[in-house]
Amino acid sequence: MAKKTISKGRDHIEESAAVIEEIQETEVSGEISEAAAEGVASSEHANAKQSAAGVLGDAMKRGIILENPVLRLVLGTCPTLATTTAASNAIGMGIAATLVLICSNTVISLLRNIIPDKVRIPAYITIIASFVSIVQMLVKAFAPALDESLGIYLPLIVVNCIILGRAEMYASKHAPALSALDGLAMGVGFTTALLCMGTIREILGAGSLFGAKLPILSSQPILFFSLAPGGFFVFGMLIAAANRLSRKNHLPVRNGCGDCPAAATCSMSGKGGCKQ
Repeated sequence: MAKKTISKGRDHIEESAAVIEEIQETEVSGEISEAAAEGVASSEHANAKQSAAGVLGDAMKRGIILENPVLRLVLGTCPTLATTTAASNAIGMGIAATLVLICSNTVISLLRNIIPDKVRIPAYITIIASFVSIVQMLVKAFAPALDESLGIYLPLIVVNCIILGRAEMYASKHAPALSALDGLAMGVGFTTALLCMGTIREILGAGSLFGAKLPILSSQPILFFSLAPGGFFVFGMLIAAANRLSRKNHLPVRNGCGDCPAAATCSMSGKGGCKQ
């Protein structure tokens, strides 16, 4: 009887130990699966952050260098040459155009499935004109000196080829978030080009920067750069520099107008296109 009792006790102890081992293995496997799930979630979050950063970086690179609306697509030349005699005017014009670009692109993207194709251009111009009026009133209220310096070129943002071209080529075909990002990138590119031109022309043509007189240059400024010929000269030099940077960034050669962002406003569209 004692031997049977001892053997039963051993069997009971062994069964208990096996149950405990199974419980421990289940807990360990659960912890491993939870850790793996957390790792997958964190990696997906990191990939989403990287993809968002990549989209933003690509958009900025395209807007500032590869498809700069002024230096690569040669759009908005009239306000570019007229408002870049001073760096402050260039920044004001660039910020105003950027705000209009972001707002108009977003609204046009939201309404892209509602606006009929036959009246899309008048509808785009109406939307753009509304935001230009808002920006103009804000500038008059908070920066009257800038409004006086920009003059007629501030309300003429309505017919700026950059804004209408992006509305037709991008905002009408993409989601609101991407359209707003495109407007921001193109606006930053436009502002960068204006600021470069305005800084060079103000330093050389007036001997000052943002209104502050510079030593030596202020006593003998080169008036040529304050005039229209000087503006064209600086414009050409910046276009050459932008082309050089685009080649370094391996900008592909395009044949035809299929993927050209300026096809809507280009005179060569439908005539075989041009090579870039």
